[in-house]
Amino acid sequence: MEIPKEIRNITQKMKEAGFDAYLVGGCVRDLILIRSVRDWDLTTNALPEDIQKIFPDSFYENKFGTVSVKTGSEIEALKIVEITPYRVESQYQDKRHPDEIKFSKTLEEDLKRRDFTVNALALSVAEEMTPGLIDLFNGQKDLKEKIIRTVGSPEERFGEDALRLLRAVRFAAELDFTIEENTKKAIKKLAASLEFISKERIRDEFEKIILASKAAWGVELLADLDLLKYVAQELTEGIGVIGVTKKKKGHIKYEELSVFEHNLKTLDYAAQQNFNLETRLASLLHDLGKPRTKKGEGLGASFMAHEQVGARMAIQVLERLHFPKKVIEKTVALVRWHFFFYNVDEVTEAGVRRLIRRVGPENIQDLLSLREADRSGSGLPKISSYRLKHLRYMIERVSRDAIQPKMLKINGNDLMKILEISAGPKIGWVLNALLEEVLDNPKQNEKKYLVSQAKKLGKLSDSELKKLSQEAIDKKEELEEKIDESMKRKYNV
Repeated sequence: MEIPKEIRNITQKMKEAGFDAYLVGGCVRDLILIRSVRDWDLTTNALPEDIQKIFPDSFYENKFGTVSVKTGSEIEALKIVEITPYRVESQYQDKRHPDEIKFSKTLEEDLKRRDFTVNALALSVAEEMTPGLIDLFNGQKDLKEKIIRTVGSPEERFGEDALRLLRAVRFAAELDFTIEENTKKAIKKLAASLEFISKERIRDEFEKIILASKAAWGVELLADLDLLKYVAQELTEGIGVIGVTKKKKGHIKYEELSVFEHNLKTLDYAAQQNFNLETRLASLLHDLGKPRTKKGEGLGASFMAHEQVGARMAIQVLERLHFPKKVIEKTVALVRWHFFFYNVDEVTEAGVRRLIRRVGPENIQDLLSLREADRSGSGLPKISSYRLKHLRYMIERVSRDAIQPKMLKINGNDLMKILEISAGPKIGWVLNALLEEVLDNPKQNEKKYLVSQAKKLGKLSDSELKKLSQEAIDKKEELEEKIDESMKRKYNV
């Protein structure tokens, strides 16, 4: 175990001042597993005021007694090291917070209150302190056997803080561990306790599950343990609803996947490719609307407008969990436009420009990544088809063309001077109409031509101009127009 000098310096100063100091929790676990340590936490028999006397460059603003010590390190994970006094906690009547926190005098009392055995390990590293690992609850054994098990009674631990129900799944997904049977039984029994937990805390654990290497397995485990309905109820609608049906060789047998299974397989590919959070969320949520739009069965099944319904449902899920606005907007855009059709011989450059405009230039590459994940989740042999490769080429080819009003070589200030009008909706109407022309022919994105066209548009009445602008905004996406149910079945998308 390689202990950073910043940690050794802190523990040595604590010892010289007459106090114990142990590394504790997740950092010890990750050191044993030879994983990157994200947070370095220490526990001690010193009180907060004692810690601050030893480390003047520190701050203390919480009821748990945790003092944050600034180390001056250039390494992000070591810039702040948290030191918390040994403590014991009383009952958790609200399933979230201890009714009372008291500082204790022994390390054993502190470790008893921790959630899982693999997190109840302590390590002494200061000189003259007995070195080595303190393992009172067989955490090393559970690490070796890859098991998540509570410290003591599972029902007591989960009764103290219901968020631990999700943390068990999160650690299993991050570490590729299994959950011990009695612990699993207690999770299922107490699943409804999640209703007492704030959506922000649930979101934080859910996000970590989505970002784990075993993300899909983690979400499946949430469903198996009856937790998913308290996180994203809408996802459970896809359980048992066949969403992907493909012919096998011989054109007689069929391979079927439920919507939920397909979503998990799509997420699994996204996780294995280390896609970003929004693309992973979109992978999990992209077919959310299929159960509500399904008509027919087998190869004759259709899911008309499922991407639109799914986008609305995705908004509900992500807003309920209080994800940041930017995360919601990007994820929903990917869900809304994931179901595009692209055929090399049928879609023009203008169609590609309109796709980029609808999705957003900043999202287009993630949309293609989502399509790859979707194809993988459907069991298609070629993840990146020729069509998808050609679309990437086309996107790069038109990437410099104007696809948004701000990319036109004329702006609102220019129009106010040309049309001799003040700021108002008319400016936006003209810009939308001009952009529609440029989408069809990017060579027209020249100021001289745009000025000439703006003057013509300026002569129209407000009602005529508004109608023209709206038609430009609502113009059918060329990619969408070519989709019909036979194509959906043909290309298994």
